[in-house]
Amino acid sequence: KSNRTEMAVQRQGLAFAQKHCSVWHAIDTGISPKPEAPSFEAIINTPGLTAQTLNPGLQDSHNFPEIMNFEIAPEQIDTLAAYMLTLKNADYRPPIQ
Repeated sequence: KSNRTEMAVQRQGLAFAQKHCSVWHAIDTGISPKPEAPSFEAIINTPGLTAQTLNPGLQDSHNFPEIMNFEIAPEQIDTLAAYMLTLKNADYRPPIQ
């Protein structure tokens, strides 16, 4: 993919996150609006999480808790994952809550 195409996909993922995820999750840095929901920054910086494991994790992650039971379409998972990967930071330290 070209850099321009990649950036467009990341922007689509951000737009999806803003519309569908931001009520629960901090979709960039900081503490989530709902304390029980991890921030995207915390999720993407989980030790051992990779681009290959992120997509299946997103597909399966919203069956708990039941109040969040919704499915994300495969093409939306790809764009959301592309955006979330922009938050990967080798120096990440979880915030003290």
